[in-house]
Amino acid sequence: MTGGSFLRDRVFPVASILLVIMVAWYLAAYWMNAPFQRDFDRRAGETRTAVEFLALTMSQPKPTMPAPHQVAENLWKNTLTVKPWSKRSLVYHSWITLSATLLGFAMGTALGVVIAIGIVHIPALDRSFLPWIIASQTIPILAIAPMIIVLLSAIGVTGLLPKALISTYLSFFPVAVGMVKGLRSPDVLHLDLMRTYSANKLQTLWKLRIPASVPFFFASMKVAIAASLIGAIVGELPTGAVAGIGSKLLAGSYYSQTIDIFAALIAGSVVAILLVSLVDGLGRLVNARMGARQP
Repeated sequence: MTGGSFLRDRVFPVASILLVIMVAWYLAAYWMNAPFQRDFDRRAGETRTAVEFLALTMSQPKPTMPAPHQVAENLWKNTLTVKPWSKRSLVYHSWITLSATLLGFAMGTALGVVIAIGIVHIPALDRSFLPWIIASQTIPILAIAPMIIVLLSAIGVTGLLPKALISTYLSFFPVAVGMVKGLRSPDVLHLDLMRTYSANKLQTLWKLRIPASVPFFFASMKVAIAASLIGAIVGELPTGAVAGIGSKLLAGSYYSQTIDIFAALIAGSVVAILLVSLVDGLGRLVNARMGARQP
């Protein structure tokens, strides 16, 4: 890809969407903060020019909708001006959430793969177990998370594991569904060829089904890692956690610190982007090593 085509196909579309988002964000900040500022000025008997009024709507200490530059300033202050291990640092809180995310993702991926292999090789599981797996995802995670936290706390299990289990609950499903599709993707002729070679089920699984499922596996993992992060954040909400992105969201809501809330949300989004990009890069590397054609 040449420099011109890279700018045209990658940089320009992303920059255009980002510009639209920023303009819409500033307009929303003005529209939502103006009533409070107008009422405040009326009570104080102040008369302001349009420029002064606009500037004040973009600099309120506890705005209804923080402006982008306020959130950017908060991110800069809480990431680059404090030590990463400080409890004021968003890096520290992101790491707390990330640790639960990775543990839950690892357990969810392993569980999803095992379930998929069982469904593909045991017809009874396909007819009896798969519908229950699908039905389990219709239950809101906000209803399940407090139950998991309370039940595990009753037996003395607290800390990282309860949050990881919530992440596991959200992440195993896309992996299981993707792997079932991938393990069933080999052509009938290829399966007949394996039977011609007298390959047993384990050999067919290892030599044919698993290699064929790799693209499906990494596609489902990108969904699962994002779901796992959501599970970790949601798992921090009912616990009154003192660390993690969820705790920053809770503290911001308690004290009406909307700037902190938006900064925490963006920190979580950055973590999600990094995780999905890491899985995508690993998938491309594995596919390349297996001889797959890259887009």
